[in-house]
Amino acid sequence: MELRSIILFDGNCILCNSAVHLIIKFDPNKKFLFAALQSAIASELLSKNSDYIIDKTNSIVLVEGNKLYLKSTAVFRIIKSLAGPIRLLYFFIVIPKFFRDFIYTIIANYRYTLFGKKETCIYSSLGFQDRFLL
Repeated sequence: MELRSIILFDGNCILCNSAVHLIIKFDPNKKFLFAALQSAIASELLSKNSDYIIDKTNSIVLVEGNKLYLKSTAVFRIIKSLAGPIRLLYFFIVIPKFFRDFIYTIIANYRYTLFGKKETCIYSSLGFQDRFLL
C-alpha cells in the first residue's frame, strides 16, 4: 500500500475548506489525509521538521514522509496526484517558483476578506471523518 500524504490546512478558512472538499472529490484512491494547522497533530508534525519556518496561518503544508512542501509547491504536488481534469492545472508548474509563491501569498493574505472565515473546520459536516486526523 502506498504511503498516504498529509495536507495541513487552515481549518477556519472557507477557501481552504473548499479546496479540501475539491481534493477529496478528485482523490479516489484516498492518497491524502487532512489536518487543520490549528490542530495538535499539525503542531506535532511541524515540530519534527524544525528546519522549516512556517507561518501557520498563511501556508498549506504537504507532508510526504519526512519531507514538507509549502505554498505553491505543495499545491502543485497535490494537483499532480489527483485524478480527473483538475490535473491539467499542473501545467502551471512551469511558472517560476518565486512568482507562484508571490501570487500564493497575496491570495493567502486576503483569503478571509475575499472568501470568509468559519469558526469550525468542515470535517464533521462532510461525512469524510475517516480522512481527517484529529
